[in-house]
Amino acid sequence: MTSRAREALGTTVGIGLRSVHVAEVIADRPPVPWFEVHAENYMSDGPALRALERIRASYPISVHAVGLSLGSGDGLDARHLARLRRLIDRIEPMLVSDHLSWSTLADTYFNHLLPLPYTQETLEVVAANVERAQTVLGRSLLVENPSLYLRFTESPIPEAEFFAELTRRAGCGLLCDVNNIHVTCANLGLDPLAYLDGLPGDRIVQFHLAGHCVNDADGASVLIDDHGSRVSAEVWALYAAAVARFGPRPTLIEWDTDIPALSVLVDEAEQAAAIMASTRAGEPHAIAG
Repeated sequence: MTSRAREALGTTVGIGLRSVHVAEVIADRPPVPWFEVHAENYMSDGPALRALERIRASYPISVHAVGLSLGSGDGLDARHLARLRRLIDRIEPMLVSDHLSWSTLADTYFNHLLPLPYTQETLEVVAANVERAQTVLGRSLLVENPSLYLRFTESPIPEAEFFAELTRRAGCGLLCDVNNIHVTCANLGLDPLAYLDGLPGDRIVQFHLAGHCVNDADGASVLIDDHGSRVSAEVWALYAAAVARFGPRPTLIEWDTDIPALSVLVDEAEQAAAIMASTRAGEPHAIAG
């Protein structure tokens, strides 16, 4: 994280900018410290990118990509990487991130962030891809932990340990998605606090918070990371625990489906900011149920 990013974002809470809120943000300039956008929505010149430039004149921006496919054994798509570099040069975001996943095979793109087995071979592939991305982009990349719904037969490295080694090898940062930790641990029967203990705290640059849903099927409940509701009480509590362990970090509220009024996202951001402030002060914070 650069000194410029620290100065701009500090320990504030931003929200994900969605198209339904763009006109309102431009017209009313709500009291939001910063916005995060999905890179792939702004890679072509047009009205959306020009509107983003207007917002960028008033707010810091973070760019969150979903298409680099950092886990691809075929390497990174040079054209996609070049388009991301052009967007970064134009918007000059404070932070740039993508996911620990894969979504491409040859020339085929899948509309999913697919999971990876955590092996030494995977580690070498992802580290090489992250290093290449950082070289082309000319800046450090943050890599986000995924939501998991199944176990691989062969995946000997715990996810938190995998991130610790990845960030060491590639020199990248970690985007710690607290909701994803809760979803993964609930689905796989893991301890979320033990997961936090395994993370490389000095490499965490940003937190993400979002809502999830519960899918009950065949007598079992599976948590789905759908970003379609308020942050749950369990995730708020885990966020407070993460801040207590690692200290305050810039935090983002994500909401991608059933998008509500902008005021709802602002309210979620204010609750996150209150938790971060009270945890930093060593005071207990009531978790909304």
